[in-house]
Amino acid sequence: QVQLVESGGGLVHPGGSLTLSCVASGRNDFTIYRMSWYRQAPGKQHELVAVITRTGPAEYGDFVRGRFTISRDNGQNTLYLQMNNLSPEDTAVYYCNMYVVGSTVGEFWGQGTQVTVSS
Repeated sequence: QVQLVESGGGLVHPGGSLTLSCVASGRNDFTIYRMSWYRQAPGKQHELVAVITRTGPAEYGDFVRGRFTISRDNGQNTLYLQMNNLSPEDTAVYYCNMYVVGSTVGEFWGQGTQVTVSS
Protein backbone atom coordinates (compact mmCIF):
# COMPACT_ATOMS: atom_id res chain seq x y z
CA GLN A 1 0.00 0.00 0.00
CA VAL A 2 1.00 3.57 -0.66
CA GLN A 3 -0.37 6.47 1.33
CA LEU A 4 -0.80 9.90 -0.22
CA VAL A 5 -1.14 12.96 1.95
CA GLU A 6 -2.12 16.26 0.39
CA SER A 7 -1.68 19.71 1.84
CA GLY A 8 -1.82 23.34 0.81
CA GLY A 9 -5.51 23.87 0.19
CA GLY A 10 -7.40 26.76 1.66
CA LEU A 11 -9.31 29.96 0.99
CA VAL A 12 -7.90 32.43 -1.51
CA HIS A 13 -9.23 35.55 -3.22
CA PRO A 14 -9.82 35.61 -6.97
CA GLY A 15 -6.55 36.19 -8.75
CA GLY A 16 -4.60 34.67 -5.91
CA SER A 17 -2.26 31.69 -5.82
CA LEU A 18 -1.93 28.42 -3.95
CA THR A 19 0.52 25.56 -4.06
CA LEU A 20 -0.70 22.07 -3.34
CA SER A 21 1.62 19.29 -2.23
CA CYS A 22 1.20 15.52 -2.11
CA VAL A 23 3.65 13.21 -0.39
CA ALA A 24 3.69 9.48 -1.02
CA SER A 25 4.88 6.93 1.51
CA GLY A 26 4.71 3.19 1.88
CA ARG A 27 6.24 0.19 3.60
CA ASN A 28 7.60 -1.39 0.42
CA ASP A 29 9.84 -0.04 -2.25
CA PHE A 30 7.99 1.60 -5.08
CA THR A 31 8.62 3.85 -8.01
CA ILE A 32 6.08 6.45 -8.97
CA TYR A 33 5.44 6.31 -12.67
CA ARG A 34 2.58 8.72 -13.10
CA MET A 35 1.42 11.54 -10.84
CA SER A 36 -1.78 13.46 -11.35
CA TRP A 37 -4.05 16.04 -9.82
CA TYR A 38 -7.81 15.73 -10.20
CA ARG A 39 -10.55 17.91 -8.84
CA GLN A 40 -14.23 17.69 -8.15
CA ALA A 41 -16.48 20.68 -7.65
CA PRO A 42 -19.93 20.39 -6.05
CA GLY A 43 -22.41 19.01 -8.56
CA LYS A 44 -19.72 18.42 -11.18
CA GLN A 45 -17.82 15.44 -12.45
CA HIS A 46 -14.34 14.48 -11.41
CA GLU A 47 -11.91 16.07 -13.88
CA LEU A 48 -8.21 15.84 -14.62
CA VAL A 49 -6.26 18.95 -13.74
CA ALA A 50 -2.74 17.89 -14.66
CA VAL A 51 -0.61 14.78 -15.09
CA ILE A 52 3.11 14.15 -15.24
CA THR A 53 5.09 10.94 -15.78
CA ARG A 54 8.72 10.14 -15.04
CA THR A 55 9.76 10.71 -18.62
CA GLY A 56 7.10 12.63 -20.51
CA PRO A 57 5.97 16.24 -20.55
CA ALA A 58 3.21 17.47 -18.31
CA GLU A 59 -0.32 17.65 -19.63
CA TYR A 60 -3.12 19.87 -18.41
CA GLY A 61 -6.87 20.15 -18.58
CA ASP A 62 -8.11 22.68 -21.11
CA PHE A 63 -9.44 24.92 -18.35
CA VAL A 64 -5.94 25.43 -16.91
CA ARG A 65 -4.95 27.82 -19.72
CA GLY A 66 -1.37 28.25 -18.52
CA ARG A 67 -2.31 29.15 -14.94
CA PHE A 68 -1.17 25.96 -13.20
CA THR A 69 2.15 24.13 -13.12
CA ILE A 70 2.56 20.52 -12.05
CA SER A 71 5.95 19.37 -10.86
CA ARG A 72 7.46 16.45 -8.99
CA ASP A 73 10.39 15.70 -6.73
CA ASN A 74 11.21 12.06 -7.36
CA GLY A 75 13.70 11.88 -4.53
CA GLN A 76 11.08 13.02 -2.04
CA ASN A 77 8.13 11.22 -3.69
CA THR A 78 6.36 14.54 -3.74
CA LEU A 79 3.99 16.09 -6.23
CA TYR A 80 3.19 19.79 -6.46
CA LEU A 81 0.59 21.92 -8.15
CA GLN A 82 1.31 25.62 -8.36
CA MET A 83 -1.93 27.45 -9.10
CA ASN A 84 -1.97 31.08 -10.15
CA ASN A 85 -4.69 33.51 -11.13
CA LEU A 86 -7.33 31.43 -9.42
CA SER A 87 -10.99 32.05 -10.10
CA PRO A 88 -14.15 30.99 -8.26
CA GLU A 89 -14.59 28.30 -10.94
CA ASP A 90 -11.49 26.61 -9.54
CA THR A 91 -13.23 25.95 -6.24
CA ALA A 92 -13.18 22.20 -5.71
CA VAL A 93 -11.68 19.38 -3.74
CA TYR A 94 -8.32 18.56 -5.29
CA TYR A 95 -7.09 14.98 -5.24
CA CYS A 96 -3.64 13.59 -5.73
CA ASN A 97 -3.35 10.37 -7.75
CA MET A 98 -0.31 8.22 -8.30
CA TYR A 99 0.40 5.06 -10.25
CA VAL A 100 3.31 3.14 -8.80
CA VAL A 101 5.37 0.17 -9.90
CA GLY A 102 7.90 -2.04 -8.16
CA SER A 103 7.26 -4.14 -5.06
CA THR A 104 3.93 -2.35 -4.91
CA VAL A 105 1.93 -1.89 -8.08
CA GLY A 106 -1.26 0.03 -8.37
CA GLU A 107 -3.10 3.32 -8.38
CA PHE A 108 -3.58 5.30 -5.22
CA TRP A 109 -5.52 8.38 -4.18
CA GLY A 110 -5.12 11.00 -1.52
CA GLN A 111 -7.91 12.12 0.76
CA GLY A 112 -8.39 15.44 -1.02
CA THR A 113 -7.75 19.04 -0.06
CA GLN A 114 -10.32 21.79 -0.36
CA VAL A 115 -9.55 24.84 -2.47
CA THR A 116 -12.01 27.69 -2.18
CA VAL A 117 -11.70 30.82 -4.30
CA SER A 118 -13.94 33.58 -3.07
CA SER A 119 -13.91 37.27 -2.39
